[in-house]
Amino acid sequence: MKTTIGNVGQFVGQEVIIGAWLANKRSSGKIAFLQLRDGTGFIQGVVVKSDVGEEIFQQAKNLTQESSLYVTGVVQKDERSPSGYELTVTKVDVIHEAVDYPITPKEHGTEFLMDHRHLWLRSKRQHANMKIRNEIIRATYEFFNKEGFVKVDPPILTGSAPEGTSELFATKYFDEDAYLSQSGQLYMEAAAMALGKVFSFGPTFRAEKSKTRRHLIEFWMIEPEMAFVEFEDNLEVQEQYVSYIVQSVLKNCELELKTLGRDTSVLEKITAPFPRISYDDALKFLHEKGFDDIKWGDDFGAPHETAIAESYDKPVFITHYPTSLKPFYMQPDQNNPDVVLCADLIAPEGYGEIIGGSERIHNLDLLEQRLKEHKLDEEAYKWYVELRKYGSVPHSGFGLGLERTVAWISGAEHVRETIPFPRLLNRLYP
Repeated sequence: MKTTIGNVGQFVGQEVIIGAWLANKRSSGKIAFLQLRDGTGFIQGVVVKSDVGEEIFQQAKNLTQESSLYVTGVVQKDERSPSGYELTVTKVDVIHEAVDYPITPKEHGTEFLMDHRHLWLRSKRQHANMKIRNEIIRATYEFFNKEGFVKVDPPILTGSAPEGTSELFATKYFDEDAYLSQSGQLYMEAAAMALGKVFSFGPTFRAEKSKTRRHLIEFWMIEPEMAFVEFEDNLEVQEQYVSYIVQSVLKNCELELKTLGRDTSVLEKITAPFPRISYDDALKFLHEKGFDDIKWGDDFGAPHETAIAESYDKPVFITHYPTSLKPFYMQPDQNNPDVVLCADLIAPEGYGEIIGGSERIHNLDLLEQRLKEHKLDEEAYKWYVELRKYGSVPHSGFGLGLERTVAWISGAEHVRETIPFPRLLNRLYP
């Protein structure tokens, strides 16, 4: 019976065949222990010399790291195993013998591992990160589908930018200038006017020369947009969504979280509602904590966000930022036009902002005024302005950065471990 490591629990006591790679091995006299992986999981194969004979035992002892195999064996329950099962090997067929695999069980430097990212993905920790990433994506679709959202795909090549062009990658679109998208938001607003509640999931690009553990040049965003939804309702959707994906990972990625050594007790607390603090109150808090250099109108950096987050055991919304700090499309607070109806969601444990969202301007005159103030090309934004000319309604949305969210939930030290092939300031290979 051919099966996978992930499904061996269905075949306890039966002989199965598994296509696998040899992740590692060790031998102890007359027993060889093969650490096998097949993409669905990891399992130990035990080869006992007295059971299989000299030829098969020597073959098993001589296997090289990352050689590909068909392994035949009997599935056994094993409480000591992380997966709960073990394979008593009866036969090994080598498909391809790997020679001098570069990533050995010893320690390697980060740059070496990044140069071999195509192989580093095979390791237990990177495998676990990718499985958690996949679960977050799966749960995202599940959540928004259950809530009545329609998936819409905005373009990646755009003729304008939602937040200015200073951090965009420019290219030629035949005889026009074009940019790689830094957000699908403006297009999602158009989709919301047609379909009510929509969300997108796709790659975005920021030509930002940053080397922090939170930044990537190419990353993926989930961007919902909702017609007839105002600021407070928008925050509720965000906290329900984040709670949902965290609980889904806890439920479906228990083994992966254990592999990563993640303290799941901190994740178990992540349930809606989340605490909220205004920009003004956050500023007072920071002054009390000794951050005397920051003044009203300054943006919060990583140390400021971390200090605020440390006061809570859940993600915290920082709301009502100064209008001058935020993009042109954000709705001002009617009680104080110097601030906008926006919020950044800051993850605990120093992982920083994972969501930025706001209510959008729906008044035509105000939007046109904002375009002028930000010196944006009115012709390029003509289609966006027309959304306010033909049946404008209050609407809101947000964007969640997938890789930062994966890093927070998995406990990864750097976002480069949360995407299969990271694009960093000095890295375009492999």
